[in-house]
Amino acid sequence: MAVKVGIVLAYLVLAPFIGGLLDGLDRIISARMQRRKGPSILQPFYDLGKLFSKQLIAVNNVQLLLNLSYLVILMIAGAMLFSGADLLMVLFILSTADMFLIMAASSDSSPYANMGASREMMQMMAYEPLTLLVAVGFYLTTGSFHVGDIIQQPVSAILWMPGLLVGFMFTAAIKFRKSPFDLSTSHHAHQEMVKGITTEMSGSALAIMNIAEYYEMIVLLGIFFLFFVNSTWWSWIVAFVICLVLFFMETLWDNISARLKWKTVLYGCWVVTLIAGGVNILILMLDR
Repeated sequence: MAVKVGIVLAYLVLAPFIGGLLDGLDRIISARMQRRKGPSILQPFYDLGKLFSKQLIAVNNVQLLLNLSYLVILMIAGAMLFSGADLLMVLFILSTADMFLIMAASSDSSPYANMGASREMMQMMAYEPLTLLVAVGFYLTTGSFHVGDIIQQPVSAILWMPGLLVGFMFTAAIKFRKSPFDLSTSHHAHQEMVKGITTEMSGSALAIMNIAEYYEMIVLLGIFFLFFVNSTWWSWIVAFVICLVLFFMETLWDNISARLKWKTVLYGCWVVTLIAGGVNILILMLDR
């Protein structure tokens, strides 16, 4: 029990710092791919400090509350994941957090923010079926939804879930807001809807959202980790290295791809869900 409490506290304290460092690393790698020097790896923390130092000018009274709710729910989801709780419940809580982000973007009258909110909802329709199939795949492979049982299996789940891993990479690209799936917002304000869901967010409200996304990043990498870990000690090292490789692949994907139309994203994710996820689940069910 004490070990679980320690792991949860470590997640709550360290996740935003690790997420910030990964964000800084992502910026450096992207810059090198574009033949630029890029910022310092600590630039995300400088940005957060600048945002918190600004005067809070909210477009309405509820936006900051909704952003805080988004942050707190993601912290709860991560705490459950790293405490070894039910994976299916973790994924449901992640979906709940996204709904608070959508409501925060929809709470003002900006047409760009509202367009971003509608596109965020469209993205949820694209990746939620695959996300649920991942949870079902872990259950069919290990006989349990509980993370504590999954990591104690003698064989890593990836041997039985390669199709679901490919599908979850699509989901992660959407959640990381990487091209070609960055429909609802962008790191740059020169797209057709400016900054999308974050158009009307500034100061502390935007900083809170960024911190929440660092928590979400660690949760998603934690789910990737479950694909490769097993009861042997060395599998933890292998899983950690593979997670870094997958993160690099998401960055590479972001830099070589242009944004897709929402219909292409929706239909493409459903096709991946049907072929990669559905066939993988069917094989697991027939093998039982």
